[in-house]
Amino acid sequence: MNVRDEQVLRELNLYPLWVRRGVPAQEELVPAPVASQAPAVRPEVQAAAPVAKAPLLADVPEVASIPGVASLDWPALKEKVRACEACKLRAGCTQTVFGVGDEQADWLFVGEGPGTEEDAQGEPFVGQAGKLLDNMLFSIGLKRGDNVYIANVVKCQPPNDRNPAADEIATCMPYLQQQIALIKPKLIIALGKTAATALLGRDAPLGSLRGTPHDYHGTPLLITYHPAYLLRSPGEKSKAWQDLKSAVSLMH
Repeated sequence: MNVRDEQVLRELNLYPLWVRRGVPAQEELVPAPVASQAPAVRPEVQAAAPVAKAPLLADVPEVASIPGVASLDWPALKEKVRACEACKLRAGCTQTVFGVGDEQADWLFVGEGPGTEEDAQGEPFVGQAGKLLDNMLFSIGLKRGDNVYIANVVKCQPPNDRNPAADEIATCMPYLQQQIALIKPKLIIALGKTAATALLGRDAPLGSLRGTPHDYHGTPLLITYHPAYLLRSPGEKSKAWQDLKSAVSLMH
């Protein structure tokens, strides 16, 4: 790691720090000070190498409970998600969490699903993991809502913040697919294995998916760690920083 990288990681709380015994990792996180706005990153995207597709969750049949999603515009899609009861997750959450940000963004970040705080506020990534994601955005000259859109694979909080089940992902994916179609991002960044598996259509260890661009229907797709995982495993933050640098390189 060079001196500049180390300085950036320390300033933005992305540096792998030692965590005191008995102190939760999230207490070590302090939002990065915004002393000056880094230059906006809006260059054209280089073409990513195509990746062979495998069926996503092939054992799950096509869901017919939410037809016509591909024809919906933003207002209709938001209302469809708000009123959705297509799977069992809706019965156990406070509200659906649609997504937030610039609806014509170049950058799309996709997480797994809402947690407790997201379920309460109706916005993705608003807790400690959200603060870390904001710091990650700032480190590459971005900020929430400005040329950035943030969404999740599933729109309802799974019970006890468990991973979404295969049928829940299959049911909810048309919503995310239509969000991507409406946004037309220049780059998609999958945060964590669930998002990576859903978007790639194949299952593989996260470590094997990082470090190289993939393809989502012609849009470059990069994969990195979920911010919640980085809070639990701060030693991996330097790898996440390398992924972010790769993302910026793709956008040049």
